[in-house]
Amino acid sequence: MTAESRSAESRTGETMDSPTGTAHPTRPDAPPSRLVILGLLLGIVLATLDGTVVGTALPTIVGDLGGLDHLSWVITAYLLTTAVSTPIWGKLGDLYGHKGSYLTSITVFLIGSVLCGLAQDMGQLIAFRALQGIGAGGLFVGALALIGTLLTPAEAGRAQSLIGVLLPAAMIGGPLVGGFLTDQLDWRWVFYVNVPVGAVALALIGFGVRLRAARVKARIDLAGAGLLTGAILALTLLASWAGATYAWSSPQVIGLALVSAVALAAFVRVERRAPEPVIPPRLFRDRNFSVAQVLSFVTGAAMLAAASYLPQYLQFVRDMSSTESGLLLLPLMLGMMAAQLVIGRRVGDGGHYRGYPIAGGALAAAGALALLTLGTATTAPVTSGLTLVLGVGIGCLMQPTMLITMNSAEPRDMGAATGTQTLLRTIGGSLGVAVLGSVYTGRLTAAVTDRLGAEGARLTGGELTPEALRDLPEPVRHAFRAGVVDGLHGVALGTAVLCAVAFAVSWLVREVPLRGR
Repeated sequence: MTAESRSAESRTGETMDSPTGTAHPTRPDAPPSRLVILGLLLGIVLATLDGTVVGTALPTIVGDLGGLDHLSWVITAYLLTTAVSTPIWGKLGDLYGHKGSYLTSITVFLIGSVLCGLAQDMGQLIAFRALQGIGAGGLFVGALALIGTLLTPAEAGRAQSLIGVLLPAAMIGGPLVGGFLTDQLDWRWVFYVNVPVGAVALALIGFGVRLRAARVKARIDLAGAGLLTGAILALTLLASWAGATYAWSSPQVIGLALVSAVALAAFVRVERRAPEPVIPPRLFRDRNFSVAQVLSFVTGAAMLAAASYLPQYLQFVRDMSSTESGLLLLPLMLGMMAAQLVIGRRVGDGGHYRGYPIAGGALAAAGALALLTLGTATTAPVTSGLTLVLGVGIGCLMQPTMLITMNSAEPRDMGAATGTQTLLRTIGGSLGVAVLGSVYTGRLTAAVTDRLGAEGARLTGGELTPEALRDLPEPVRHAFRAGVVDGLHGVALGTAVLCAVAFAVSWLVREVPLRGR
């Protein structure tokens, strides 16, 4: 279907049925109110904030519930179920209505949040975090799909620019909010705080959104969902374990890679034959959509890798606290926010979008290479300022990618399209952190061992904290700090390569006019 025919369909506002029974939601006669947009944005805040707010509370949680050996699963269980459920929620919205799917996902998320706060041991907490993650998988994709239904791509630019502001704000604010609630109230309030926010989102969307959708007779693609779940589980475990729990060449990691590859190959085969596939192959027939998904994957990897390992430098080399290291990443996040706000406004006012990802790839690559100038004596303000260019570049990549994804998908596939983009960005981030984390650890270990010998190997093999480093002799501290710098340089080079790939792929974007009302 051409962009012009899709635009004409949007203007009619008629409810239609596809041959396979997919519901086409009716676009409202008037743009949604600001309160409705607020309700959608609150869902995105919940999903993003909950991925980061728990981190600072984990030491207190372990002290209360015990189970230190299962600590990582508090985070891994949430990430696993979020990634697995994201495309399924998107497809459920396409089949049975985005509003109902979104409200259901918020409800599941809130139930999981309350149960997490009531957990009495680590096993219960992990199980309830998994339930919470299932709900979280529908928050982001549900909000984006509703924005794509209620607004045309031309109108959605401004709303999406607000999303670009909320994402980095939640990433920074999560650890700060988690630490405050844990210190001032109790760690259980890290989960309970979701309830009032989610309740407001439920009320705003429940009473503020009016969409009609045809009744459908369609089945969920269970085979495709099962294969996709298996592939995502294997990839997520690979990202969590490779280079940390197991070596990259270990049978466990190789086995996970094989399982994910076989499951993905079988998934593609099944999706080509399924009447209502979880991720419709027809989406990838649009060149812009395919390019946008590659950009989502690469951008997610670059963004999370930089945000994960720059604090290591600030804490170990510059001797800063966790809160201080987070605050010094503000230029990175502010650069992302500013770029997305500007692009959203310019595109919303009828501007072109093709040049932004091209410029973003170049800026992000230059910003990553600028991090190679960091050393053991680099001052904190200079370190903080160097991250600005990288942030602006990543922002110029993220915002057009969302617009292109929505503009390339037909209304009946809006949930599947936004779910695919969210999924690929999540997997890209997980794999980027895992691969570049292995580079970081390898270079750190090699540098410290080269300077200190066997003592250096023992030092990097343990769980050395910034506080413990202060108690070591000066020569040992200097050697370790130099190793951290060397490791960060490896991450910077890897990030620059990812951004260079994004720059090259961005040239394939075609300037297709955004659909109007």
